[in-house]
Amino acid sequence: GAADGGMYALAQVGGGLVAGVTYCLITGGAQFGLGPYGPFNWFHACIAEFLFTFVLCLTVLAVATVSDNAHTKDMFGLAIGFAIVVGGYAVGAISGGALNPAVAIAIEGTHVVGGGFFYPCVIYTVCELLGGGAAAGVFMLTPPAEMEGKGLKFS
Repeated sequence: GAADGGMYALAQVGGGLVAGVTYCLITGGAQFGLGPYGPFNWFHACIAEFLFTFVLCLTVLAVATVSDNAHTKDMFGLAIGFAIVVGGYAVGAISGGALNPAVAIAIEGTHVVGGGFFYPCVIYTVCELLGGGAAAGVFMLTPPAEMEGKGLKFS
């Protein structure tokens, strides 16, 4: 339910913040902020984060939640990992490729401690939540057999 989802989100953000602090400690205080790189602007960064968060979420939904995939479960991690790698390579030079609100919060959370601003995290998080929501919507339309009995009708 909602409580489980909230706890999961909190655990993700907490883990991300621990990772961000660990990075800062290992690198002697180095930190970086979110935002478009090089010739790209915020529009490009938002589109990049939306699209590849969509790809990542749709991949997770398609491989990890469909009951017919039980015989291929050993490949779930590979498929999800490749979605992350593809996203990182495709949009890393545009937006940094956070692709996850917890990652965005962790990056910007440690950057704020060093004098950065938090607003880029909000922009990224909105784009990523929209991408994840769009992936959920597309997923609910594509394998109708998975949705039967869950209050959704397909005709």
